[in-house]
Amino acid sequence: MANNNAGVSVAQRKRARDLLVQALYQWQLAGAPVDQVEAEFRADNGRKTDWDFFHDALTYIAGNTAAIDQSYELYLDRNLKQLDPIESGLLRLGIYELGQRIEVPYRVVINEYVDLAKKYGASESHKFINGVLDKAARKLRALEQRA
Repeated sequence: MANNNAGVSVAQRKRARDLLVQALYQWQLAGAPVDQVEAEFRADNGRKTDWDFFHDALTYIAGNTAAIDQSYELYLDRNLKQLDPIESGLLRLGIYELGQRIEVPYRVVINEYVDLAKKYGASESHKFINGVLDKAARKLRALEQRA
């Protein structure tokens, strides 16, 4: 997994997260191959984006969906199948960052996906996303939280 943040701005990472929510939604609903989804997003969104992060997150999530879902399922107040595609995409992205991108502080990860839930999710989904990611962070980032 590439971890080269040199020259990548906060805005480029935020843009990548925003596009990832859309890309995962498209991938889940259309069932298109992940490389095709990525190619479409790269072609349609030439603006400055952290494309390395976009690629790493999208391919990791597509290849590890069941394990990711299993890692947050115990924190849900409903059945996994009852999540809408936006909620599941936000949770998968949050779990990806909490588990695979430890250079990003856990509070930043949670805040980013709460903000995206406010933008893309149902009216109260940001509270749900916050609760699930907060509980997951206690396990995935236990050392960071104790520090």
